[in-house]
Amino acid sequence: MQTPGLADASSLQPSRWQTTAKTLWRFRAFYLMLLPGIVYFVIFRYFPMYGVIIAFKDFAIMEGITGSPWINPWYKHFQDFYQSPYFGQLMTNTLLISLYKLVWGTLPPILLALLLNECRLRWLKSFVQTLTYMPHFLSWVIIFGILLSLFSQNGGLINRWIVESGGSSIPFLTSTDYFRSILVGSEVWQNLGWGAIIYLAAMSGIDPTLYEAAKVDGATRLRMIWHITLPGIRSIIILLFILKLGHLLDAGFDQIYILYNIQVYPVADILDTWVYRTGLQQMNFSLASAVGLFKSSIGLLLVLGANGLAKRWGEGIW
Repeated sequence: MQTPGLADASSLQPSRWQTTAKTLWRFRAFYLMLLPGIVYFVIFRYFPMYGVIIAFKDFAIMEGITGSPWINPWYKHFQDFYQSPYFGQLMTNTLLISLYKLVWGTLPPILLALLLNECRLRWLKSFVQTLTYMPHFLSWVIIFGILLSLFSQNGGLINRWIVESGGSSIPFLTSTDYFRSILVGSEVWQNLGWGAIIYLAAMSGIDPTLYEAAKVDGATRLRMIWHITLPGIRSIIILLFILKLGHLLDAGFDQIYILYNIQVYPVADILDTWVYRTGLQQMNFSLASAVGLFKSSIGLLLVLGANGLAKRWGEGIW
């Protein structure tokens, strides 16, 4: 038997839509500031996903996406890519360059952030921090000019030192033995200071009383870094690692396209540069879309897998 008045009380409770509407109105200023970002992602990120169907069509510009016929079998463009004689080389180069950048690009910003965090000279800290994050704002065209003046075989500063020391000039930018090192080194140099800013921001949120208690217990600076600072930024390290892992097949098209040449294709030609030459310059948009969908699918699986592993330590993104 239903209790008198219980039905009336339940009917007076606000619905889910009413609760949502009240929340939106209460925080309307914050959602209004969020609106431009949402509009940007809808227009430039989500709406273009409609073009993915090009990967399953024999796309023709004059007929458009909807007017182009479907291909049979539906995986033809993927099959053409997998059966390409360059597939193994492209995947190897892409994965190796990305892994090198992931490994060598993770530790240096953390070390720089730790050093800056321990620095007690404010002017020195500001100077080093400004000096290290300035390369982030340089385009790869400018960086290529810097690398050319340093590593050029004819007139480069490094080769001039080598020749003056009695050695022979080295073709750093056209040699398959050195080109990947140039790629990874320039990438680390460009993003060193910018990555350290994120870790410094995370370190500023660590409770200072933890350091005071450690000092009372007689802990050294290295002990405090190992037991307080690094655990305090562990979540940020894992977060950035997961985000970078999702771009494992993005080895850096802008950088490689500007720096590479035909002599280093065997070690520098990646998926994006091959798609640009084969898919876009030859106007094979369906093939380019198929490779892009393949990369996105692999990136999604990597992010999901890395996040699942991170959740076991309670540090997942979601």
